[in-house]
Amino acid sequence: MPSVKTLVVAALLLFSSSVQPALAAHNDPADVAAIRAVLESFRVSIIKKDKATFVGLFFSNKPEHVTWQFVDDDIRVARFKEFASEPSKALRVPEWNYLAFIDDLTKAGAGPSEEVIRNVVIDTDGEVASVNFDYSFLLNGKEANRGREMMHLVRTEGGWKIISVIFSQRDPVSE
Repeated sequence: MPSVKTLVVAALLLFSSSVQPALAAHNDPADVAAIRAVLESFRVSIIKKDKATFVGLFFSNKPEHVTWQFVDDDIRVARFKEFASEPSKALRVPEWNYLAFIDDLTKAGAGPSEEVIRNVVIDTDGEVASVNFDYSFLLNGKEANRGREMMHLVRTEGGWKIISVIFSQRDPVSE
């Protein structure tokens, strides 16, 4: 069993600024700005139907390596019961991923689309980040769904990249 003196010396070395690398500033303004730029590119690439830019925002060009998951609220699930035998709140559909999403928006005859983003919260240590926000998804100028979206990003040699997107889906508010 180590002596108390040995444990104290080990603790001092462990927490010494000369041994312990400096921790990145929490929510460093430069990181936050770079992450906001990714979010803005995400939003604008949907509007412009810019598939190359959209796909370039993700960690991998293999959609199966990036989480893309929705969860429907109880009201949507109840509505789906009208035509689906076993509707599910969080159905995992491997074919529905970021690439399928942008392909659907850019296919011939697809109308205008936009993701309106509000109340953005970013948390980062300079290497990983979480971004969450309220959104409304518009198709042909009309709200198709809305909810809360959360993204995880990692800082790579090529900059910040999205590694997961999860989002709730609620029906539009009746007018």
